Amino acid sequence: MLDGAPRTPRTRRLPSRAVSAAVALALGTLGATGVALAGAPPTPSVAAPSQSTASPGSSSTTTSPGSAPGTSAPAPQTTTTSAPPPPLRVLSWGPRGRAGGLASIFIRFSQPLSAADVRRPSLSPRTAGDWTLSTPTTLRFTPRGAYAPFSRVTVIVGRAVASAQGARLRAPLRFTFTIGAPSPTRLLQLLAQQGYLPLSFRPARQRRHSHAPGVARTRLQADEAALFAPPAGRLLFDAGWPASLHILWAHDRQLMVRGALMAFEAAHNLPMDGVAGPAVWAALERDQQAGRRAPVGYSYAIASESSPETLTVWHDGHIVLRSLANTGVPGAPTQLGTYPVYLRLRSQVMQGTNLDGSHYADPVAWVAYFNGGDAVHYFPRASFGYPQSLGCVELPYAAAEQAWGYLTYGTLVTVVP
Repeated sequence: MLDGAPRTPRTRRLPSRAVSAAVALALGTLGATGVALAGAPPTPSVAAPSQSTASPGSSSTTTSPGSAPGTSAPAPQTTTTSAPPPPLRVLSWGPRGRAGGLASIFIRFSQPLSAADVRRPSLSPRTAGDWTLSTPTTLRFTPRGAYAPFSRVTVIVGRAVASAQGARLRAPLRFTFTIGAPSPTRLLQLLAQQGYLPLSFRPARQRRHSHAPGVARTRLQADEAALFAPPAGRLLFDAGWPASLHILWAHDRQLMVRGALMAFEAAHNLPMDGVAGPAVWAALERDQQAGRRAPVGYSYAIASESSPETLTVWHDGHIVLRSLANTGVPGAPTQLGTYPVYLRLRSQVMQGTNLDGSHYADPVAWVAYFNGGDAVHYFPRASFGYPQSLGCVELPYAAAEQAWGYLTYGTLVTVVP
């Protein structure tokens, strides 16, 4: 070096490894701030995912996190909640009070019912029949047979009954009605068919399928229905009966029916009042199903006060006994008219007061009471054929015994002048 020449400062050399580290540090800092270094290769930048907003008139595709590029974001879901249907209500029902044995039941609702799933109401006592939708809002029950006579029918509509929209009743509905007596015409038909009247029932020719179309009835159901809707036909007298019985049927039919009912009640150990109550109808129906007839047939007797006085007994249209008899004396006559036998005794001691005021106690046999204290019975007399009694119809022993076998409960005894 020459003296006086300016000194050039000496540069400290850094090791090549240190230089490289410093350059790398500088490049990293500048790249982070987005400043490019001259002569340094550009560093690619990665933008964070973000949604872009297109300006009006431009077309833009928005991608959301996790969606594939070039696809649209799903539209927001909208949930619509429909209001529940109003509760189902029963607007009307029937029958109410007293009804016939073939009455249909109807229940009208506030909304149309589901035809595909009609829930049947329940009946007590159980009755065979069909529930149908007669209108969209009306359920109707039609019995195949009939309700039991004199019964109380209960109908229960449960909450399972639903409308077409799924609405249900808030609470079950219960209603009742009472069945009346069967037809009086059917009573005559059954008594005649079973041999408790001196007539026969001739049914009219029936059309096929006379009941409701599409309803199949068993014999039992047909008989039940006939109690309230009797089959058409005629009641005709059997041969061999006297004219007085024909006249009685024409002018006092109820008396003949009363006698027939008493005979039926006696045969079935029922109270003998001559009234067709629930027990009588039930027994009549059972006998009709089983084909049972009167165990003793039909009898009728006429006590004639014409001289000589006689008693004539018919059984099943044939005269089975004609005997001399004694009727009441003028002070205690036998009452004219027709009466049913109501009490039968093989023997007894009859007691009472004679016309002169004296008391009597007479042993008698084969006794059949028909009107108060008047009876057909045996009484020992020297002769028969004229008035001798205090109102009874007296017979010789053999005739009284034979007559007693035919003068069963309910048998009509007519006293004529």
